[in-house]
Amino acid sequence: MVKIVRDKKDLKTGIEIIQDKSKELFKSNSEIKKIFEGCLWAEGPVFLKDENLLVWSDIPFNRMLYFDISNGKTGVFRNPSYFSNGNSVDLNGNQITAEHGRRGISQTNKNGEIKVIVDKFEGKRLNSPNDLVCKSDGTIWFTDPQYGIKTNYEGYQSESEIGFNGVYMIDNNNNLSLLTKEIDGPNGIAFSPDEKTLYVTDTETTGNIFSYKVSENKIFDKHVFATPRPGKPDGIKVDEYGNVFSSAWDGVQIFTPEGELIAKIQIPEQRTANLCFGGNEFNILFITSDKSLYTIEMNVKGNQN
Repeated sequence: MVKIVRDKKDLKTGIEIIQDKSKELFKSNSEIKKIFEGCLWAEGPVFLKDENLLVWSDIPFNRMLYFDISNGKTGVFRNPSYFSNGNSVDLNGNQITAEHGRRGISQTNKNGEIKVIVDKFEGKRLNSPNDLVCKSDGTIWFTDPQYGIKTNYEGYQSESEIGFNGVYMIDNNNNLSLLTKEIDGPNGIAFSPDEKTLYVTDTETTGNIFSYKVSENKIFDKHVFATPRPGKPDGIKVDEYGNVFSSAWDGVQIFTPEGELIAKIQIPEQRTANLCFGGNEFNILFITSDKSLYTIEMNVKGNQN
């Protein structure tokens, strides 16, 4: 994580309606609430439906935390967490985690047993898997920049063995395929509802959200989808109508499927890292921002992954 220092006057909270059509995304009483404070760098939220838990990573503290929706309690979910970052849920309800510490992707089953399913590509260690998404065919797609090996703050400092930053897919036999290595800092990753479009954020040179067409689990036809500002995008999610919810320095920015910015959920922290949908109806947006976890009830549903 690059240290960001924004002026306090720029730290705002609230819903900013940019286009009137975005009003239908919010309930009339939608309210941004802070659930937890005390992280060093909050990241990778995921909702575990069977457990009714929101779990997220606090990377530098090398732990995962939880928020129990049923009773409002928070606490430590896993410690150590191998410097976990992004999380998702596969078709069998297993928690899938991108780990900086072990430089791989792990699976946690319903019994709490954890195993690494991939950590090498063509015999060389991955950099530090960052974020991931599970597709409806059971494949797992993830980004692999070098943030977890640049210093000892978010992992273990080391040189890259593979020498590039990639986007990968794990098939149902845990075989790993490289999708692209043309994004400087691949980070957030998400599918459109029909899974015909893949979105990947670049947290380095361009600060763009890129879109790719998807066919037979290959990607092609790269385009600039949007360029969130201020700052650069990190984690992203997509709602049931294809709107893209992207993290940015000022909170969460919402784009139509055509890439038009229509609303912002402003969070009064230095930098918002990631987000996910959860709750029984998957209409509660959970936001990890700097040191805290926030939530807001939406009038739209998102995907568990």
